[in-house]
Amino acid sequence: MFSKIRKTNAAAAFILAAAMTAAVAVPLHNQSPEFSLRAIDGEPVTSASLRGEVVVLAFGASWLPLTRNQMEAVKKLADQYAGRGVAVYWVSSEPDAPKSKNYVADDQLRELGRKYKVTVLRDPDGAVSKRLSVDQLPSVVIIDKQGNIAATIGGMDPTVDLAKQLAERLGKLL
Repeated sequence: MFSKIRKTNAAAAFILAAAMTAAVAVPLHNQSPEFSLRAIDGEPVTSASLRGEVVVLAFGASWLPLTRNQMEAVKKLADQYAGRGVAVYWVSSEPDAPKSKNYVADDQLRELGRKYKVTVLRDPDGAVSKRLSVDQLPSVVIIDKQGNIAATIGGMDPTVDLAKQLAERLGKLL
């Protein structure tokens, strides 16, 4: 008898937890997250300054093996959508404090940005990536013209053309 009650209570607790998780997860993608990212060269990039544009934020780290693929895709998208109301950025999640384990200097990121001809932003403490629900690297977040999260793509399959995959999603937002 007690075993049956425990199973019933466990099932009810699981259903309640799942319902609460779903209730919390759904609105995250509908809200307009406020953020500010430091540009390696230039002024900070903020959610307010990007309103009216579709925004692609590709989160990564310079030491990741897939960074080259991600940077090439970001460059391709930036070229393809230049002048069409799409802002494309690569965001380094690496620490900017020299004493940190995975420290990367601005000069190193500046060189990486020049090599791939992409605009590099910094999220050294991960605050923006957390706010945008990025839970793995590399990841891409697409924000619509109203500032709402339209898509989040976590991870990266090296056999898939990331630029093509993102272009399909961008086409629906323009």
